[in-house]
Amino acid sequence: MYGRLMMAVALTALAGSAPGRAPVPPRVPVVVELFTSEGCSSCPPADAVLSKLAQEGAVAGVQVIPLGLHVTYWDQLGWKDPASLPEATDRQQGYGRSEFGVDNVYTPQAVVDGRTQLVGSDEAGLRRAIAKAAVEPHATITVDASANTPDRIVATVTVTKTADTGGESLHVLCFLTEDGLTSVVKRGENGGRTLHHDAVVRRVVSRAEKQIAAEGPPVTAEFAKLPSDWRRDRLHVVALVQGDRSHRVWAAATTAVPEIRH
Repeated sequence: MYGRLMMAVALTALAGSAPGRAPVPPRVPVVVELFTSEGCSSCPPADAVLSKLAQEGAVAGVQVIPLGLHVTYWDQLGWKDPASLPEATDRQQGYGRSEFGVDNVYTPQAVVDGRTQLVGSDEAGLRRAIAKAAVEPHATITVDASANTPDRIVATVTVTKTADTGGESLHVLCFLTEDGLTSVVKRGENGGRTLHHDAVVRRVVSRAEKQIAAEGPPVTAEFAKLPSDWRRDRLHVVALVQGDRSHRVWAAATTAVPEIRH
């Protein structure tokens, strides 16, 4: 019996390494940014689509990296979004000035890999845009997160494969996100509703880089003075490399925040 079992294991191992069987290629990460607000009645369906993409983790073999960016300009219209972030507003307005036009800034707006924008609740359109972005050339990066105090996280971004970026200057951006947020909205367009959010951007750190190189030193980013009510088991660090001129996302990676090391 033992001999037959060992033979079966050996045959399975040989089959797995048989010549001609191509290895499964790694999933290409594609970033989906959703500009949203709890003050906007059109946004909850888009938030639900982003949560669905976050929970699925992949679309047609593509790794989807979601970023829920809650803007501030709805905060004066009846309800202040507790997750609103000035950096989210600045980022969307930057896309408007240089990529999509100042008249094309709205909520809920989704931006895929920094190049394609569409209504964030258009799930079918998002899936098409994700699949299209995945076939474009990408660099490859890894991101690691470390922590030795409750209120501080350090991210380390390493380039493992470069891409021809046409010589444009780049930025390395690190986002700290939190999943599983629930908010009871008391006023405004969503007054009386209970809203749920995933991949909510809590902090953003940007580092300018002239170029990225696989042999270059890692880039580090620090998230400090973190509030104690942010759930560490729901936090992720997202890193991306983005072109200054094209706004194209050339590479992206994500990792969960580890337990505190003592």
